[in-house]
Amino acid sequence: MDANAEELVQTVVTLISAWGLRVIGALAVLIVGRIVAGSIRRATQRALERAEVDAVLVPFLANGVYYLTLVVVIIAVLSLFGIETTSLIAVLGAAGLAVGLALQGTLSNFASGVMLLIFRPFKVGDYVEVAGTAGSVQEVGIFSTQLHTPDNVKITIPNSAVYGETVKNYSANDTRRNDLVIGISYGDDIARAIETIRQILAADSRVLEEPEPVVAVADLGDSSVNLVVRPWCTGGDYWPLRFDLT
Repeated sequence: MDANAEELVQTVVTLISAWGLRVIGALAVLIVGRIVAGSIRRATQRALERAEVDAVLVPFLANGVYYLTLVVVIIAVLSLFGIETTSLIAVLGAAGLAVGLALQGTLSNFASGVMLLIFRPFKVGDYVEVAGTAGSVQEVGIFSTQLHTPDNVKITIPNSAVYGETVKNYSANDTRRNDLVIGISYGDDIARAIETIRQILAADSRVLEEPEPVVAVADLGDSSVNLVVRPWCTGGDYWPLRFDLT
C-alpha cells in the first residue's frame, strides 16, 4: 500500500472515530425523539377530547405540540455535532417575529378563534348579534365565523371582530321575554284594555305562568296611552308568539 492510500485510510479512520459515534447518536436521538413526539401528540389529543375541547381545535393543538417537540429534538441533534444552537434559536426567533408582524391580522384572527372555541360564547345553531350583524351561527372556524341571516344571506366575520365585540346570544337561555307596546286612545277604558290583554295572554298556552306576564301603563304619548305587555315564553316560541299577539 502506497503512502497516499495509507494516508487516506488513516483519514477515514480518524473521521469515523471522531464522528461515527456522533452520527449514530444523532440518528438514535432522531428516531427516539420522533417516537416520543408521536406519543405526546396522541396523549395530547386524548386529553383534549376528554376535556371536550372543540373538535376543530383538537388536531391543531395536538400537531402543534408534535412539531414543537420535533424542534427540540432537532436542536438536540445539532448540539451533538457541536453546532452553536444559541445563534440558531436567535435567528429562528427573529424570523418568527418578522413573520408575526407580517401576518399580525391573520394571527389576531387565529388567536381570537382559539379563544372563541375555548370559552364558547355561542355554538353552531345559536342566533346571535355580533359586529353589527344578526344571524344563526353556521360555523366557528379558526380564522372566521359564519352566520346565516334570517333572509338566508351568508355572512363571514373575522374572528378578531367577533371576539373584540359585545356578543348577544339570543339562544343561550331556555326562556325569553317578549316586549310589546300597545297603544289605546285617551278615551278608552284602561282597566278594560288591561283585562282584555290579560285574557288573551292567559288563553295562549305558549305564555309561561312564571315569571308572571306584566301588563301596565308605560307611557302617556301625544295621541295614545301606551301599555307595555311583557309575557315570557320558550326561546323557540318567541317569534310566533310575538306575531300572534300583535
